[in-house]
Amino acid sequence: MPEPLLGVNGIDVYYGDFQALFGVSLRVEAGQVVAVIGANGAGKSTLLRSIAGLMHPRRGDIAFDGAPSGHAAAFDVVKRGIALVPEGRRLFPSLTVEENLKIGAQSGRTGPWSLERIYKLFPVLAERKHLPATALSGGQQQMAAIGRALMSNPKLLLCDEISLGLAPIIVRDIYAQLPAIVGDGMSLIIVEQDIAQALKAAAQVYCLQEGRIALQGPAQTLTREAISAAYFGV
Repeated sequence: MPEPLLGVNGIDVYYGDFQALFGVSLRVEAGQVVAVIGANGAGKSTLLRSIAGLMHPRRGDIAFDGAPSGHAAAFDVVKRGIALVPEGRRLFPSLTVEENLKIGAQSGRTGPWSLERIYKLFPVLAERKHLPATALSGGQQQMAAIGRALMSNPKLLLCDEISLGLAPIIVRDIYAQLPAIVGDGMSLIIVEQDIAQALKAAAQVYCLQEGRIALQGPAQTLTREAISAAYFGV
């Protein structure tokens, strides 16, 4: 098989002496949408943090765009073309909406994403661009966090818990924009507890259970029974 855009190969990841991931492997092809599902504490965020360079595997390796990346610093990972939308948004409260978006462009990568395009994708951000980030609703903050990541013009976008704490209608609105986000061939990993949304959005699904891959396969072939068994470990 040809090399994927992202290859995570048997990584073990620790927080001090606590092992959070056990031999986890995952691959993402160029232009592919992949969902990582699992209960709280399954290791989903740890996996994304490892891909983004915020944590480094003790064993195993990560390769991105043909080069090793598992032990690269986070700022180098961004420059290579990986951007993370963190759980909880983590916008800078002292900055305006537009200033938060501009921070995403600091990597200097060129590409199709600009302030104009972000505002076209999420018009409410244009209306509130001069307001502090704290003036936005939860859903609008999530849009700003996605926009900030897109401003780095990544090849791979990592979205950690898009739907966390948001009303269902807001979640639907954000997910409705995913085709526009990946329309230029960008790859996407969605970490999600909302199984229905994950299955609808992704081509490939991985289910983590207590730090291990419990199930993986094309979204359209995985049955609810198999997903439930892997998700809850029963």
